[in-house]
Amino acid sequence: MEFLTAVVVWLNAAANALGSAILAPVALLPGWLSATLVAAATGVLLLVLFKYTSNQRAIKRARDQVNANLLALKLFKDSVPVALRAQGRILAGAFRLMVLALMPMLVMLVPVCLLLGQLSLWYEARPLRTGEEAVVTVVLSGDAEASWPEVSLAPTDAAEVVTGPIRVLSKREICWLVRTREVGQHSLVFLVDGRPVEKELAVGDGMMRVSKQRPAWSWSDALLHPWEPPFRPESPVRSIEVAYPERDSKTSGTGWWVIYWFVVSMVAALCFRRWLGVNV
Repeated sequence: MEFLTAVVVWLNAAANALGSAILAPVALLPGWLSATLVAAATGVLLLVLFKYTSNQRAIKRARDQVNANLLALKLFKDSVPVALRAQGRILAGAFRLMVLALMPMLVMLVPVCLLLGQLSLWYEARPLRTGEEAVVTVVLSGDAEASWPEVSLAPTDAAEVVTGPIRVLSKREICWLVRTREVGQHSLVFLVDGRPVEKELAVGDGMMRVSKQRPAWSWSDALLHPWEPPFRPESPVRSIEVAYPERDSKTSGTGWWVIYWFVVSMVAALCFRRWLGVNV
């Protein structure tokens, strides 16, 4: 797991650099439009990737055999033996198509996961508005009986502390309620036994990159929250999270954007399948 987490962190670094450049126009476009363009472009790119990582001749042969047996099933529906053989061959052909699609699907798994992590930074939550309050939670490493380090939130022009710190002993959490002051991408600095630890804070309107959590040293957490580097296992801090509000939209809002991305990318792939000469 240590090695896998290190690989994910390295891939995130590359994805962050690429995503910062390619997805920069998202900040300038309406959410529905950027979500549609990104999903359509993704569908076409994945279709091209599928074409060059799959055995197109074998897929075409398997699909032709399925179509031939479907025709036989229609023409000889009154003949039980012929219909049963055709049905068996259809099932075998469908299984063969699934096996042939397995390798390109595995190849696409990594870039798709990295892409979804980058898109979540834009669509999964909205930034805090000026004067809006949010809870910031620092989760400490160690078990419940371990000693607590000294943790404080350094003063900043970006936000003011309304309440806190509040300790949740059973969860080893320290919480602050903060109120934002200035628009922009800011850093909250926590002093943990005198050592600075940072967490990004996004304040503004419209579309902004929002990192909800600086994750723990876990490949799954790092994949879900790719922007900020995860805390190393030896760090006294496990994770830091800002409770951003949900983004309200059926196309580019919290939770919905994944469904919209999937549907639009599939439609785009189907529309361009014949033009690009891809057998699926």
